[in-house]
Amino acid sequence: MELWLPLDSYELQYRYKYQALYHALRDAIHSGTLEAGARLPSTRLLAKQYDMSRGSVAQVYDMLLADGYVHAYPGKGTYVTESLSVHHNDQSEAVLSLSPWGERLRALTTEHKRLREEVQLAQESVINFRMQRLLPEHFPKAEWKSALAAVHRSGWRDVGGAAGYPELREAIAAHLRWTRGIQTEASQIVLFSGSIQGITLLSQLLIDEGSPVVLESPGYQGIVHAVRSCGGQVIPAEVDEGGIIPQHWKAQTLFVTPTRQFPTGAVLGLERRRALLNWASKQNAVIVEDDYDSEFRWGGRPIEPLKVLDREQRVVYIGSFSQTMPASFRLGYAVLPSSLVEPLLAAKALYEPVSPALLEQRALARFMTRGGYMRHLRRLTRLYGERHDFFVEEMNRWLPQAFTMQPGDAGLTIYAIWNGDQASYERFTKELHKQGVLFRDVEQYRLIPGHSAICFGFAHLQKEEIREGIKRMQAAWEKCTFSFQ
Repeated sequence: MELWLPLDSYELQYRYKYQALYHALRDAIHSGTLEAGARLPSTRLLAKQYDMSRGSVAQVYDMLLADGYVHAYPGKGTYVTESLSVHHNDQSEAVLSLSPWGERLRALTTEHKRLREEVQLAQESVINFRMQRLLPEHFPKAEWKSALAAVHRSGWRDVGGAAGYPELREAIAAHLRWTRGIQTEASQIVLFSGSIQGITLLSQLLIDEGSPVVLESPGYQGIVHAVRSCGGQVIPAEVDEGGIIPQHWKAQTLFVTPTRQFPTGAVLGLERRRALLNWASKQNAVIVEDDYDSEFRWGGRPIEPLKVLDREQRVVYIGSFSQTMPASFRLGYAVLPSSLVEPLLAAKALYEPVSPALLEQRALARFMTRGGYMRHLRRLTRLYGERHDFFVEEMNRWLPQAFTMQPGDAGLTIYAIWNGDQASYERFTKELHKQGVLFRDVEQYRLIPGHSAICFGFAHLQKEEIREGIKRMQAAWEKCTFSFQ
């Protein structure tokens, strides 16, 4: 049985997810929800349930162990301490003195305190340009809590089976008609526990063992894993400054990010969009369009999704709330051609006969239909647009020679191509690590070799953090004293 914890509320209080999990478990022990002697789930199960790394959950268990809340018995599991009646200030020593593992716990306590101090120092000094989920302070907590409370009081209605809550699908359809120009109905929308679940199920439905599947390079590795797990044969498709380059692929499935290519940010022009649709028509193929973060737009003309141009019902449109809702809220959706609705629902029902997180689905429907979601999007767009412009200005000010940036009119990352050779790039990035600057090397997204580049996330950082991170990069640049060809 899964252990339910109110992690949403804790994530609004604590910056890091492992901290939220620690306090949620600690309070569950104090309140008696987790009774003395109760066995905690394995780190693997808890990590899967709350979308965390297993290492992070293990760190939380170590913290609970060091603070005396649990005992760990090798080969048996982790259990809530039998006696917690001692005042917390004296609790750890009392538990240590009574436990047969006392000396081991004392050693772990000392080590944990040392590691916690080191982690705190590291967190204070590191500038992280890796893209992050929505920060709690950027979310309208009061409005969301009001929506949750309202739907909780209203009682249950039709839950919608595997497809998801009907009123939320109606709200998403209206949102897409208004903001993306996609003319769809709720009956064509299926909800998932995150967009990657939808991508994986579509892969299982569309791809036979050994079938060729076209994927962008560079591109989102989650799609690569989903395709390969189904036995698909990956055909890498080159991406340039104009997006994916259409070819006469011998395949019947294509995954593409045309509105804002990930990670380059390239926008696919109308001619190439039409070329992809013509290819799909000739090959009797299905195109899966992943529209990841293009809702955040601060300039230029809004770009129509490929789905809008689809006249033969060949495009599956994938959307997500991952960048607009709290980190623990995992919800994605697919807009399907009519021919795929029933097959995909049948496949999904094997895993989830009833869509999960129905309270949150109902609250989101209310949040959207009453205008709260659009107000939230507008606030985020203004905030992120300012940070985007500031990042570009500071990079041009401090590092004009190092990168050729490809800033776009939308999205939460900026693609920056290294202007030197591979050897100079390796020296530079090695120095960045010493300077405490974290980043995403585009190499991890490639299926075929390409020029060195970095994908910078900026939306989660304050302007002071952005400036400090860029200054550190400039210091690394000067220290390495490059000469470019």
